[in-house]
Amino acid sequence: MTNKLKNILQNQKKEQKPQIFVIAEMAWSHNGSPDNAKKIIKGAAEAGADAVNFHITSMKDYMVKDYGCAAGQTLSAGKEEEKIYDYLAKINLKNRDWEELFPYAKNLRLDICVMPNDFESFNFSKKLNPDNYVIASACFLEEDFIREVAKQKKPVILRIGGATLSEIEKVVNLIKAEGNDEIILLHGIQLYPTKLEDARLNLIPSLKRIFGLPVGLADHIDAESELALIIPLIALPMGIAVIEKHLTYDRSLKGEDIEAALNPDEFKKFVEYIRAGERALGESYFKELSEGELKYRNVSRKRAVAAQKINKGEEVTRDKITFKRADEGLSPSEIKSLIGRKAKCDIEGEDPISWDKVE
Repeated sequence: MTNKLKNILQNQKKEQKPQIFVIAEMAWSHNGSPDNAKKIIKGAAEAGADAVNFHITSMKDYMVKDYGCAAGQTLSAGKEEEKIYDYLAKINLKNRDWEELFPYAKNLRLDICVMPNDFESFNFSKKLNPDNYVIASACFLEEDFIREVAKQKKPVILRIGGATLSEIEKVVNLIKAEGNDEIILLHGIQLYPTKLEDARLNLIPSLKRIFGLPVGLADHIDAESELALIIPLIALPMGIAVIEKHLTYDRSLKGEDIEAALNPDEFKKFVEYIRAGERALGESYFKELSEGELKYRNVSRKRAVAAQKINKGEEVTRDKITFKRADEGLSPSEIKSLIGRKAKCDIEGEDPISWDKVE
């Protein structure tokens, strides 16, 4: 199966308009269950997503045990006093689980993005041959790690939330220095949920202009809000190449990473909205009129009709012509060649004036 994201990047270089690459972000929504993970993966495939994003983590290499930041942790009943390290370690999938989930996703014709959170996970992920790599915000300035990811010569999705322009430039240059220019900047911060004012969608065109790279959106709007299906669509006319959205198997169960995660039926509707939005946007250049435009033109424009009765043999003068919406008749642009000719037959008032009625 071809790498869909590679095709998108190649089409962009050819200035062709590719379809937006939709990633279903699983993160920790599996809650440590491979069966839950399969439900999410299946939901992504049935919704029409292009890829699923797997977070692979070796907790001992990723986080210190007394890490106190609970940003992004679901603080539902029973978790308030639990250390985030202990909680995530408890729901972390094992390597054998990933070895089962990779072919499962592939059989459903999904590309696989991997966000390895540490070197141990990265080295393991290489054996599974993902299609694309995601560099997490946590690893943003980890130069050795970034270089090793870049060396895989796979598209690199770079999460830039919370980074300065100089930091983004530095990391982009690190990736390019390894001979890899297949880079997508993924805009968006990962607060759960993200406030509307923190979405800052207007930065997307600026990022494209500054770095000359494709830009995507990682959306984390409150999944309980109807705006979760609407706000990301605003980014479509800004020319995003990628859109990533969290997906869970059942948000009502209040598992991990559910604040911005859609249920499978919601995610399906979200993808439908994206594809509909793409069709509505169309091309940014003029081309031949479409069938719909021609139909509209034919039914909406006024045509030349007789302002009064014109008798057979009578000269057609400007005052005898008016323009009204009608099914037949010449275009207003054609009447200069019409004036001065003689009628070949009687033309009643409001009858269409056409070339076959004049000499």
